Amino acid sequence: MSVRGPGGAVGRALRETVSGLPREFWWLWTSTLVNRLGGFVATFMALYLTLERGYSASFAGLVAALYGLGGVISSLGGGVMADRLGRRPTLLVAQTSTAVSVALLGFVQHPAAIAAVAFLVGAASNASRPAVQAMMADIVRPEDRVRAFSLNYWAINLGFAISSIAAGFIAEYSYLAGFLGEAVMTLACAIVVFVKLPESRPVRTEQEKAAEPEVGLGTVLRDGRFMGVVGLSFLISLIFMQSSVGLPIAMGEAGFTPADFGLAMAVNGVLIVALQIPVTRFIQHRDPRMLLIASSVVVGLGFGLTAFADSVAVFSLTVCVWTLAEIVNAPTQTGLVVRLSPTHGRGRYQGMYTLSWAVASLIAPLMSGQMIDRYGADWLWASCALLGVIAALGYWALMRGLPPLERSESPVQIPVPADDEARTEAVPTTAPAPAVTVTDVSVPLAAPTDPLTKREPVA
Repeated sequence: MSVRGPGGAVGRALRETVSGLPREFWWLWTSTLVNRLGGFVATFMALYLTLERGYSASFAGLVAALYGLGGVISSLGGGVMADRLGRRPTLLVAQTSTAVSVALLGFVQHPAAIAAVAFLVGAASNASRPAVQAMMADIVRPEDRVRAFSLNYWAINLGFAISSIAAGFIAEYSYLAGFLGEAVMTLACAIVVFVKLPESRPVRTEQEKAAEPEVGLGTVLRDGRFMGVVGLSFLISLIFMQSSVGLPIAMGEAGFTPADFGLAMAVNGVLIVALQIPVTRFIQHRDPRMLLIASSVVVGLGFGLTAFADSVAVFSLTVCVWTLAEIVNAPTQTGLVVRLSPTHGRGRYQGMYTLSWAVASLIAPLMSGQMIDRYGADWLWASCALLGVIAALGYWALMRGLPPLERSESPVQIPVPADDEARTEAVPTTAPAPAVTVTDVSVPLAAPTDPLTKREPVA
């Protein structure tokens, strides 16, 4: 019997969205969701330091900067580890270190100790991101990667929305309980990785090693097209960061309350959760060139329109505009990074890409604060619009002549749990080989960045 009606169409669309992805992807997706559900430190660090510990806003800002600095340093370190040690060991080390340092942060009281441990938390938590991106690229077929990155981004935002609400109630009871809760959830992620995820790093043959030199950070820096994409990612990140930096300041100076800002920003999370999956179905087989160019213009336009906002409703409308750009840009840009990365250097390439967001998270507060103080908020929003146009032109110039997406890559087999006798998954490499057959797996769905917000490179 055929399924008819809107409900049947929705169910069919959902099945098509989640099917065909390997089981390892879904365990990685689950780990991401669990990690974001446990988010507490990034959301409530400033309130914890000022309200619970009684420190000044300046000290809270210093701790936030050190947290971000740790993320900047570990972006490259995590990428190198993912290539040298493997994706799985890097995830286990990073997530275990994050769990320990987050728990410790809840107990230390001396200002110097708090600052030092906050730096360690930022470094440990960010070190896992290049490994997650590289593993996802390893285990998902090229034509399915945009869909996979979109689903992962959906999990990040859903987890963030739920954890923000839960963390608010937890903070009223005990900040320490929040720190310990995040530590437990992060440790649970490490357990999922240890039990369910085999190593996915492709093994290079002697012929491949002889034909292709090892990839170092110097190799990444000399890759002109890729570093151009990193630079454009930095510009886009500067714009998106204004949602948590420039926007609340501008709304406050205009006489709006924190509750008004929270209401406008809630639109962002609701739209992402509601639209990420259907928009993914629309964009997954479309030209990434046009998607990145269009999303760059739209995100600049969305923040630029903030200059004309005079009510919560209009502010919310501008959030709708740039959120649509975010939904398209995040998975498409991550997919482009994978396409431009050599298979045996994915960790380092992803680390450099993550670095663009981490650096933007440090510069954005300085940019917005100085511009608003010196020239007014309207100049900030005009600058965002200009940056969006510059990024769009940059994508147009860099992506001319980009080779078409390869639909098949040669597979090597990765280990699977012993109780799964009927199934193995393929890991893409670059040598020619027969087409890959992947078993459909349907999983019910239950579930850029900035160290102190939800934004991050799609993971």
